[in-house]
Amino acid sequence: MVDAVTVLAVALLVGAIVGAAVPMVPSGLLSLAGLGVYWWGVGFAEVSVLTFIVLAVLAAITAAIEFFGGSIAARAGGASWLTTAAAAVVGIVLMVVTGPLGLLVGLFGTVFALEYVRDGELEGSTRSAVYTTIGVLASTAVQVLLTASILFGFVVAVFVL
Repeated sequence: MVDAVTVLAVALLVGAIVGAAVPMVPSGLLSLAGLGVYWWGVGFAEVSVLTFIVLAVLAAITAAIEFFGGSIAARAGGASWLTTAAAAVVGIVLMVVTGPLGLLVGLFGTVFALEYVRDGELEGSTRSAVYTTIGVLASTAVQVLLTASILFGFVVAVFVL
């Protein structure tokens, strides 16, 4: 029989997968919450400590990618820290107003404009903006894969093993 704790844990883990594709939803933290709810709810007994630690580390990595993936990509493309911070703020505001497309356009436009003003170099500004935009999309894809892996590992550990 499936109890309420298991249903809640699975709901949080599925929510994490959906949240990975939706900006501003903390997918890594939802995964960690689902794991914690289940492990606590069953009295720390049904899932081994090693399994819990591995899945929790994956959830923490997912959270780190979520929070820092775009910034790392912007820096890899040559953008300054100030540009990266400004792009994050503009992207979030535009995402709230216009949705995910606004986030991407806001990131690209802000990085391009600020880097062009800073260096006056068209090629470098374009490279930084493209790196940032691709980095945000790639970090989203990685988050979806990691949260799906966490759910799969959880299902195997709880229902199969």
